[in-house]
Amino acid sequence: MMSISNDEARDSLDARIIDAAADCVIAFGVERVTLAEIARRAGVSRPTVYRRWPDTQAILAALLTARITNSLNEVAVNGTDRAAIVKRMVGMAERLRDDEVIMSVLSSAPALAMVYIAQRMGTSQQILLEVLAGALATAQADGSVRPGDPTQLAAMCLLIVQSAIQSAQMVAPVLDVAALDVELAHSLNGYLKP
Repeated sequence: MMSISNDEARDSLDARIIDAAADCVIAFGVERVTLAEIARRAGVSRPTVYRRWPDTQAILAALLTARITNSLNEVAVNGTDRAAIVKRMVGMAERLRDDEVIMSVLSSAPALAMVYIAQRMGTSQQILLEVLAGALATAQADGSVRPGDPTQLAAMCLLIVQSAIQSAQMVAPVLDVAALDVELAHSLNGYLKP
């Protein structure tokens, strides 16, 4: 008989709470999410949730970080050159545009979204920046990405992709999702090519 370790049980419970928070965001919007409702949907007590996160905002931050970093992990990596990096960035943008939680935050809590779009980098953005900078440095070594500080190049790519995600709905009458992906890839390739 297999036993579940304490770490596995904690991870499973944390995932259940994060999933419940996602359900709440989709159902109510960010502003109306409560810790009590998250606990109820997760099937746990409020003290159980408080032992893991100090408040609803911390749970929401963990939720957004998980959604964004999961998109990074879910998009296949097929090479180390510029074309592969661009394909991965476009794939991530597509996943995030299709993510109900991310889109709910952008539409129901623009003030919260603007903090991470215009004022400061969140944990997920820092993770993306680090991963992208590493990939760009590798692609620079093979000559498929132009010279320059890989972290600065990654930051600019992050801005381009963020803009494409947050403004996709606005430009939908001109750029449907397929056209947006093509143009995003073209923009990123143009920016990064030697």
